[in-house]
Amino acid sequence: MDSEMNVSVPKVMNAMQVAEYLGISKQGAYNLMNSGSFPTLRVGKRLLVSTDRFLEWIESHSDNIKVEI
Repeated sequence: MDSEMNVSVPKVMNAMQVAEYLGISKQGAYNLMNSGSFPTLRVGKRLLVSTDRFLEWIESHSDNIKVEI
């Protein structure tokens, strides 16, 4: 029996999903998605991001994350 969990991960994420994942506001997600350095794609008026590219972006920007204690 395979012990891996089958978790449904969307292929693309919208601003609300990005906000929830990052723990920021929806407006913050829109600002990030419109920044020009974020891997966003536009479908009509919708801003979306490929989940794979989003996770790669997080990995490549993890050195810039500052944690305040």
